Amino acid sequence: MFLDHPRGFRDPALIDARERLLLTEPTVQSLRAWADDLADRRGAVVPQFDPAEGGDQARVLFVFEAPGPMTNAGNTRPGSGFISVDNNDATAANMWNARAEVGLHTGALAWNIVPWYLGAASRKPTAAELGQGAAELVDLIGRLPRLEIVVLGGRYAQKGWRRHIGSTRFSGPDVVDLWHPSPLSLNQPGRRDAFVETLRGVAQRLE
Repeated sequence: MFLDHPRGFRDPALIDARERLLLTEPTVQSLRAWADDLADRRGAVVPQFDPAEGGDQARVLFVFEAPGPMTNAGNTRPGSGFISVDNNDATAANMWNARAEVGLHTGALAWNIVPWYLGAASRKPTAAELGQGAAELVDLIGRLPRLEIVVLGGRYAQKGWRRHIGSTRFSGPDVVDLWHPSPLSLNQPGRRDAFVETLRGVAQRLE
């Protein structure tokens, strides 16, 4: 997270710069290969990890629902191709602003309980997709040796985790629940403040 403003990817030049960084930043190379393999295995669009984030040295992993339209570079209105707080949408901007407010700039990585693109934002993950995505998430967590906290953003991430990971003998990082950062979620009374305070607690634990 090194841009000084949200919605940075409204500038195509900044997307181009991030694509170049994806090919050179050492901490993301193993994750880039993993995401590419996942896309091949699924025959699906899997947006890449943001190389400006924590990579395989991440200490906190944010897990949301599924990639939104502005992550898909192949859409009619092209997205960035990244799971990133710099994406040009209100959900990413909410996350960027909250992280900036609490000082959570480094050591983070963002992903989704279903990591492949499902289509329009109104298309929600099925029970089968949550199970499949959770299995991939366990694999990903095993590739993050410094991971301390998993933050589950929204009810789909929380449901997928509890049904398919938390209910097993999986032992791993601490788990924190978070409201989803979409405007629909955070515009409800009290949620935006609770969202920021949860992130503040995560940032303090990483100090």
